[in-house]
Amino acid sequence: MTDHAIRRGGLAALALAGLLSAPAAAQEVTLSMHHFLGPNAPTHKSFMVPWAERVEAASGGRIDIEIFPAMSLGGKPPELYSQVRDGVADIVWTLPGYTPGVFPRVEVFELPGVHLNSAEVTNQAIQEIWPMLAADFEDVKPILVHVHAGNALHLIDAAVAGPEDIADLKLRTPSRTGAWLIEAWGAEPVGMPVPALPQALARGVVAGALVPFEIIAPLKLHELTGVSVEGPDGARCGTAVFRCAMNRGRYEALPDDLKQVIDDHSGIAIATEAGVLWDGFEAPGYRLQRESGGEVVTLSPEAMAAFDARSAPVVDRWVEGSADQGFDGAALVEAARAAMQKHAE
Repeated sequence: MTDHAIRRGGLAALALAGLLSAPAAAQEVTLSMHHFLGPNAPTHKSFMVPWAERVEAASGGRIDIEIFPAMSLGGKPPELYSQVRDGVADIVWTLPGYTPGVFPRVEVFELPGVHLNSAEVTNQAIQEIWPMLAADFEDVKPILVHVHAGNALHLIDAAVAGPEDIADLKLRTPSRTGAWLIEAWGAEPVGMPVPALPQALARGVVAGALVPFEIIAPLKLHELTGVSVEGPDGARCGTAVFRCAMNRGRYEALPDDLKQVIDDHSGIAIATEAGVLWDGFEAPGYRLQRESGGEVVTLSPEAMAAFDARSAPVVDRWVEGSADQGFDGAALVEAARAAMQKHAE
C-alpha cells in the first residue's frame, strides 16, 4: 500500500470515528486551461495569465487555474474543442475555425467587410448580437468569444500591387472562411494551425499567410517573411474568431458562488478589455518586420478596391450555405454589420 493510500485510509478511519470534528472547508477547485500557443505569446502572458489570476483572487483562492501552453496536455490544436467538450481539459482557448463548420454562426465576423479592423469594436459587436450566436456553443460554457486585430498578408518575398500579384501562390489560412477568401483572390489556400506556420514558410510549403502582426514576434515571422501587406488606414483582410470555453459539466458542478465568479469574468465583462489588448498586440510586429529589413506595404485605395471586389462573393457563398446549417445567414450578416457600425461610432 502506498504512503498516499495509507494517509487516505487513516484520515477516513478518523473521520468515521468522529475524531475530525472541524467544520468542512469551503470547496476548492483546480481547473486546467489548455491552449496551443507558447508561454511567451502575448495571448498567454497578457490575457490568460492575468485572467486566471483575477479569477483566483475573486474566488478567495478557492479556484486554482493551471495553464498548460503549447499543447502540453497532449493532442493537436484542432483537438482542443473535443478536449474541452469531453472534459480532457477544463478550459481551452482556440479557434472555432480549427473545426470547420462546427461553429458556423460566429464565422459571420470573419467575412469580408464585416470586421472593421478593431478587435475592440468587433468584440463589442459579438456581445451585441450574442443571442443569435449562442446556439454554436451549447456543448460548452463560453467564457469569451473574440477576435484579433485582423489579418494582414505576410509573404516570403513578393511585390503586391493587386490581387493579380498573388495569383496561384499557396497561402496559409486558419479557417474555411479564410480559404474561401484566398480562393476568391485566385491563390491557393493551405489550412494549418499557426504553430506549424514557421516550418511551412521555411520549407516553402507556403509562400505566405493570413495572420495578424501580433504573431510575428512569438513565431519569429520577421525572419521568414520579407513583406507584410495591409490596406489603407490599416485595413485588414478579415479576422479570425477565437473561443475561450469551459467544459459545461465542470462549470455546472461548481457551487453557485464559484459559478458567479466565472460569470463575472466572462462575456461582456471582459470583451472590451480583450479587444483593447489584441489591438495593442500589433505594434511589436510592425517594428520587428521593419527592423529586420522587411517591408510593410500599404495598398493603394484602388488596389484595396480590387481585393474587395474579389472578396465580396465570399459573403454570398457563406449565406447560401447557412440554410443547410439551420440559420438565416443574411439576417446574421445584417445584424453583425449593424452592430459593428454602432460600436464603431
